[in-house]
Amino acid sequence: MPIMIKTPQEIEKMRRSGQIVREVLEHVRKLVKPGATTQDLENGAAEKIRELGAKPAFKGYRGYPCVLCTSVNEEVVHGIPSTNRVLRDGDIVSIDTGVIIDGYYGDSAITVAVGEKLAPKTKRLLEVTQASLQRGIEAIKPGATLGDVGAAVQETVEANGFSVVREFVGHGIGTRLHEDPQVPNYGMRGQGQKLREGMVLAIEPMVNAGKPDVQVLSDGWTAVTQDGSLSAHFEHTVAVTAEGAVVLTQ
Repeated sequence: MPIMIKTPQEIEKMRRSGQIVREVLEHVRKLVKPGATTQDLENGAAEKIRELGAKPAFKGYRGYPCVLCTSVNEEVVHGIPSTNRVLRDGDIVSIDTGVIIDGYYGDSAITVAVGEKLAPKTKRLLEVTQASLQRGIEAIKPGATLGDVGAAVQETVEANGFSVVREFVGHGIGTRLHEDPQVPNYGMRGQGQKLREGMVLAIEPMVNAGKPDVQVLSDGWTAVTQDGSLSAHFEHTVAVTAEGAVVLTQ
């Protein structure tokens, strides 16, 4: 598929969907506590999306059953909310969601600590994953390449002794949830697609405390680390403008 270049008007519409995604995630963040289930987070998100007048982007997408992906501890992405999954003090939970408003998508993810008992290495994993997203965003400007973005993420992660998941990547986004190009969280500077003004990208590092390898469970959705190590995930929808990156989901 050709890469869709957005007009400033379209980017403004995407900013609106991005703001709603942010509000939903901030609402769900407050529901994360020991004893809550991932279904509690799902219910809170579904209600908030409705209240804000948007449509959930994930529910029904390729048959996915929920408005959120909730991935706990060694789950990397696409964890399905469940009344059986109870959050415990010291867990981490990645919360990924998207909405559609006026035909335009927004997509973002955060990883949240449950309770107060976070191990220092786990805290570090969250900090480094968030920092790697920030570095990736800082690499975005017209004329830069996707390799520049991926390298910025990868270097930040690996310098801290963690690893970048390779099976799942970021993506273009607009009137569809997934558009071209794919946006890997690894790469070589100067390589790959050149960025142009009007491109909108979902940048989403998934970072493992152990090795990068993942596998998908029998539910056909939930991806976990092969070595059982913890995984964190942060994501923003970002527009490429003449001035550089503009984050639409903050």
